[in-house]
Amino acid sequence: MARKRLLRLAALGVAVGVLLPVAGSASGLLQDPDDGMSPGARTYLTKVLDLMEQQSVMRHRVDWAQLRRRVLEQAHGARTASDTYGVIAWALNSLGDGHSFFLDPQQSGARLGATTLSFEGLTGRALEDGLGYVSLPQVQGTQQTYDAYVRQGRAAVATADGACGWIVDLRDDRGGNMWPMLAVLGPVLGDGPAGGFVDADGNRSTWSIQHGNAYADGEPVGWTDSEPITRSAAPVAVLTGHRTGSSGEAVAVAFRGRADTRFFGEPTYGVPTGNMVYHLSDGATLVLTTADDVDRAGRTYNAPIRPDEEVVNDPAAAVGGDRDRVLAAARAWLHQQPGCQRSRGSQAG
Repeated sequence: MARKRLLRLAALGVAVGVLLPVAGSASGLLQDPDDGMSPGARTYLTKVLDLMEQQSVMRHRVDWAQLRRRVLEQAHGARTASDTYGVIAWALNSLGDGHSFFLDPQQSGARLGATTLSFEGLTGRALEDGLGYVSLPQVQGTQQTYDAYVRQGRAAVATADGACGWIVDLRDDRGGNMWPMLAVLGPVLGDGPAGGFVDADGNRSTWSIQHGNAYADGEPVGWTDSEPITRSAAPVAVLTGHRTGSSGEAVAVAFRGRADTRFFGEPTYGVPTGNMVYHLSDGATLVLTTADDVDRAGRTYNAPIRPDEEVVNDPAAAVGGDRDRVLAAARAWLHQQPGCQRSRGSQAG
């Protein structure tokens, strides 16, 4: 698969998952007759390491010969694929990207194969001051899950159509698949470039919004029936926190550089990077970070994203409630924006 295609499908942590078998010839670095491993276990482990070396966003910063030697030492005596799971997880952690991970077959089925049809925290409402509020939670699962998320999310946005300004709350968006999230928020983002991915070799892919729908490298990612909102260029306040991670951070990046947009809250979790999903021959899954996020201005992200205005909420205050300090700061800023000043003046009159 061409690297451009791989970038466009960068997955799980922030994008739509691509399901690939492990492929490629085994490297001679693991063909050690004294390692005590069975041929099957050795081949399985070697193919995983080959994928890591070929695709990792960290591939130019890792001493692969040394890593393979250390992996071989730890895998001594492995007889089955499952005997290598622990050392694979260790190797992924050793890459230092903070986002790659490994799922055994049972974990893979539970995390990637579950269907959810209703989402707590995926809400929208029109506030009394003419503002619109929408909050997004994480999402991961089957296509049915994503379709349900988009339907519920778009309905949430529609409840506040006509808002003079928007509050997009990503504080509980811990990640999953970014594309349903962008499909929900496309009309609020507005048409045009929204960001992208960049890999270790500088290859880039793009995210964009067209007619309120999400596109990757100019191709629709699904859900192309977005309804327009009345004011697609309205000011937006984006709320982030320490639980905003992975795909949640990708959504935040999509708003970076947008006109009349300001960020409030706390720094994000710190993994604004793209993952690929590789399903292995025994049902286990390798989730590998292959790219960093890039905003519409070309700025690269791979660490916590700091808000424009740092506000720490009262732990006892309900998120989105009357005592939510972050929400209050966002509303105060939006009230100062021209469109909302006129709206508030009309309401007062």
